[in-house]
Amino acid sequence: MTISLRLNEADAVLFKKYAELNGITLSELVRRSVLERIEDEYDLNAYEEAAAEFRANPVTYSLDEVEKELGLR
Repeated sequence: MTISLRLNEADAVLFKKYAELNGITLSELVRRSVLERIEDEYDLNAYEEAAAEFRANPVTYSLDEVEKELGLR
């Protein structure tokens, strides 16, 4: 798949220099950046769901309790 991206001259130079500095292509820089953004949003959503669940039912377990429950001790 091919994607076009319009950048002003200053951004284009910055992106190219950054990619060169890291020894990657401009395409790889954009791909990695988008994947990282998706992962960050996924992690934030998972955190928000877990935090809401904890606020609704604030039960915690010690490491010993978890290990026993999982049969690790």
